[in-house]
Amino acid sequence: MTGYFKAFAPRLHAYYMETIDQLISWSPLRVKRNYDGTAFAAITVNFGPRTVSIPHRDWANLSWGWCSISALGNFDPDKGGHMVLWDLGLIIRFPRGSSILIPSAMVRHSNASIGTTETRYSFAQYSASGLFRWVDNGFVTDEEWLSKSSTTEKEKREEARKTRWHDGLSMLSNISEYRK
Repeated sequence: MTGYFKAFAPRLHAYYMETIDQLISWSPLRVKRNYDGTAFAAITVNFGPRTVSIPHRDWANLSWGWCSISALGNFDPDKGGHMVLWDLGLIIRFPRGSSILIPSAMVRHSNASIGTTETRYSFAQYSASGLFRWVDNGFVTDEEWLSKSSTTEKEKREEARKTRWHDGLSMLSNISEYRK
């Protein structure tokens, strides 16, 4: 999925990679990539045997960021296992081996149940917003950063906060970038 992530959102992918690179440089003995080349900091494997998620948003993930979800197992994708993107009004046929990149903190999502004799597992990759904040804070908590920062630094942070959402969205690609 990292290849698709890089192809469809190169600026966002670069932001994820830079953040992980900085974390690794900060603590190379404790922080490692889950596998070579991944932009995501975390992986969750749901071993089922009949993994079904209820409608939810992943509030802790980077709000404008992406999450990768892959389906595995042995189930009839015409009868169940569909990916449901509630806020978009979409139900997507999602057979085993399928993967999708979604803004999981913003879009309520779930998957449909499968038959009682079938199996479905999921493989999700994501990065929590706290990791980006930790790096932005110079590898300290918000509380520590606030206690050590000058008035000028706090004012600069407040100005940056006002444009953070716009800056985050500017990391996403738009259709005109693919028309060449």
